[in-house]
Amino acid sequence: MNSSTVGLIILAAGASTRMGTPKQLLDYQGRSFIRHTAEVAIASVCQPVIVVLGAYAERIQPELSDLPVQVVKNQQWREGMSASIQVGLNALLTGNPHLEAIAIALCDQPFVSSQTLNHLVEAYRSTGQPIIASEYAGTLGVPVLFNNTLFPELMALKTTEGAKKLIQNYYPQVFSIPFSEGAIDIDTPKDYEQLISPHLPSSRDRI
Repeated sequence: MNSSTVGLIILAAGASTRMGTPKQLLDYQGRSFIRHTAEVAIASVCQPVIVVLGAYAERIQPELSDLPVQVVKNQQWREGMSASIQVGLNALLTGNPHLEAIAIALCDQPFVSSQTLNHLVEAYRSTGQPIIASEYAGTLGVPVLFNNTLFPELMALKTTEGAKKLIQNYYPQVFSIPFSEGAIDIDTPKDYEQLISPHLPSSRDRI
C-alpha cells in the first residue's frame, strides 16, 4: 500500500463553546486530545498529516510542536467546518499536488485509532469507491475519505455545509465502514466526565 497518496486533515479549529474550555487541550490517556489524535494519525498509513487550528491556536499549537505534522490556521474558523476543510485541503495540495485521496478526522472522537484510519484506506483500495465513510448511530460520517475527483467540490462547500453534504449527495457511491464508537464525541463537560469515569453511564446513552 502506497501511503503517500492519501493525506489526512485533522479538524481542530472550533471554539468548544459547549465545553467552556478548549477541548483540544483536555487530558486523555496522559496527553491532550489534540496530541492523541495527531499521534493516531501519524501511526496510520495516511501521510502527510495536516492539523487545522483556529480558536485558541496559540495555546494548542505547542502540543504539536515536536510532531511530524503541518499546522495551519483557519482565520475564518467561525464560519464552520467547511472553511477548515478548505484550508486543510489547500495546504495538503500545495505541497502534494498529486494526492489520490484525503481522509478527514476530528479531534473529539477519542476512539478513532490508526486502525480506523487504515480501514478507510484499505476499503478505498479494495472497492474503488470515491467516498469511504464511517457508519455509526444510523448515520454516515467522519472519519471519512474522499477521492481526488471530489476535491473541487470540497473546495466549493458553502460555509453552512460540511463534508456530510457530499456524503449525502453521493450516497450511492459511498462505501461504509462500521465504527460504532464513532458515535462518541466529546462536546460537553458531561461527555468528558463520562469518558474518563467508566462507572458512569456510557456516552452512547445520549445518542
